[in-house]
Amino acid sequence: MEFKNISEQDSKHDHLEKMSTTKLLKAINQEDQTVATAVENILPAIEKMVDAIVLKMQSGGRLFYIGAGTSGRLGVLDASECPPTFGVAADKVIGIIAGGDHAIRHAVENAEDDGEQAFKDLQKFNISDKDVVIGIAASGRTPYVIGGLDACNTAGITTGGITCNPGSPLDVTAVHSMVAVVGPEFVTGSSRMKAGTAQKMILNMISTSVMIKLGHIKGNKMVDMQLSNDKLVDRGTRMIMESAQLDYDRAQELLKKYGSVRNVLNHIGIC
Repeated sequence: MEFKNISEQDSKHDHLEKMSTTKLLKAINQEDQTVATAVENILPAIEKMVDAIVLKMQSGGRLFYIGAGTSGRLGVLDASECPPTFGVAADKVIGIIAGGDHAIRHAVENAEDDGEQAFKDLQKFNISDKDVVIGIAASGRTPYVIGGLDACNTAGITTGGITCNPGSPLDVTAVHSMVAVVGPEFVTGSSRMKAGTAQKMILNMISTSVMIKLGHIKGNKMVDMQLSNDKLVDRGTRMIMESAQLDYDRAQELLKKYGSVRNVLNHIGIC
């Protein structure tokens, strides 16, 4: 497939600096509305990726995200939200960004241009063929990501890719390629906008679907969530109230005693 660098094409909008605030917001919103359709168009590819991850994680494998810049930050964000949301260990879903943790808040010069560093970063976690690695790059041509996936393919590690450019090196390299074609950005080349939104949506779909299929949701409730603040304790209490037909005080008493909604529901024979 011919590489089409769509994410770098000229915006459909011009003279942005002359637009009123209302026109700017409406135009950005109109562009954003196209993202969900672009993601919908690749649901079969996302489905194959999810099923592949579930099989690996059921056998003790882990899920890794690798990326640079905005894409790397989105991977780190999704990974970091899995333990509190689903109660999984912090080493089950791992986000790695080019340039290390410092790059989460600050740009690290040339970090994304090193095609060998990603696999070195992965090796620090004793990466193996039990695991899955998803590379994230809006352009689909980031050397850090391409090099990492290429090395993973050679090592027999399942690979996936999230990009917005069909025919890109990432599209070609990833075994499970997910290409959301969102078109040119509102601000030419600013892939933190529509491309970033598409990547976030896909990551949400992947991690949420995987965790549901691994049993971390009951009904539609986060029964394994970590009780890390008063809001979540209250949410857990209300889940127990609803499921076990208990009053608030008794539900909270049990939650604090057993430490999680799942443990309480197991104790009273519901979960």
